[in-house]
Amino acid sequence: MPELITSPSNPKIKTLLALQQKSSARRERGLFVVEGQRELQHCIDAGFEIDSVFVCTSLRGSQPRQTSDCVGPFPLSSDRLSESKLSANRPSASGPLPLSNRGWLRSGEAAADSASSQTKVFEVSEEVYRKIAMREGTEGIIAEVRTPERRLEDIVLPENPLVMVLESVEKPGNLGAVLRSADAAGADAVLVCDPLTDLWNPNLIRASIGAVFTVPCVACSSADAIAFLKARGIRILTAQLQDSSLYYDCDMTVGTALVMGTEATGLTPVWREAADAHIRIPMLGRLDSLNVSVSAAILLFEAVRQRQDG
Repeated sequence: MPELITSPSNPKIKTLLALQQKSSARRERGLFVVEGQRELQHCIDAGFEIDSVFVCTSLRGSQPRQTSDCVGPFPLSSDRLSESKLSANRPSASGPLPLSNRGWLRSGEAAADSASSQTKVFEVSEEVYRKIAMREGTEGIIAEVRTPERRLEDIVLPENPLVMVLESVEKPGNLGAVLRSADAAGADAVLVCDPLTDLWNPNLIRASIGAVFTVPCVACSSADAIAFLKARGIRILTAQLQDSSLYYDCDMTVGTALVMGTEATGLTPVWREAADAHIRIPMLGRLDSLNVSVSAAILLFEAVRQRQDG
C-alpha cells in the first residue's frame, strides 16, 4: 500500500517543492516535476523515466478511468509508447520501464500494486496537494521525473527539416509557448541556445502543455548549434529588423532553421554573421517588435504554408 503523506513538512514534500522552485535542485538531483495528467501522459509517451508519483485520491476519484479516455488511459499499455524523435529520450535497459500495464495513474492501493517496483508511489492529503500544486485542475497527480541527457548529436532530422532556434530567451512562459507552436507546426526540433532558463522549469512545462516532451528540444551553445546546422546543410534564417527581407519572400521549403533572439536585444552578431538570409515581420504600428512567441508562431506557420502549397 502506498505511503500516505499528510504533513506539508514531510521531507519528501520539501524535496518536491525544492525541485519546483530551484534549478540548482533539479540539476543536483537529476529530477524535475511534472504536474497534471495531460502533461504526464505526454512525458510517459516520450519514454521518460518516472521516479516518484504523488496522488491525491480524493481529487482523482475512487474509480479508475477507462482505457478509452483520450488523456491518461488506464492501464498504460506498451503499444501507447511512441517512438521519440530524440533518441536520448528513450529509456535505458536498466530504467524503470517498460510501462506495459503500469497502472499507477489510478488512485489508492491499486496504484501501488501495478506500479513498477522502481517507481515510488505516495498518496497525499488534500492539504498537502494544495501545498505542492502550482495550478488548479491538475487531476490530483504530480510526478518527479528523471532528467534525460539531451545532446545535439542525438537529434534525428528528416529531409528538409524545420528547426526553431532561440537565443538566450529568458522567460519560461515564452519558451513554453514557442514549444507549443513548434509542436503545432510539426517542427522537427527546437534548439535553445545559451539558455537563461532550464528546460525543466515547471512554468515552461506548464506553458508548453507538455510540448517539451513532444518536440525534440536541446539546450546548447550558439556555436555548437551553428556547426550542427551548417554540417547538415540547413539554411539559417535570422529574424531581425536590419538588412532584412520580408519573411514571406524567403524560401522555407528547403531545410530551414528559424532563429530568434530576445525582444529586448535581438540576436547577437554570431548569429547575424552565420545567417544565410535575414528576415523580418512587417510592423505597421508604432511599436517595433512582437512577443517572441508570437513572432515564432508567425514564422513557423509561414513555413507550413509554403510547404503545403509546394
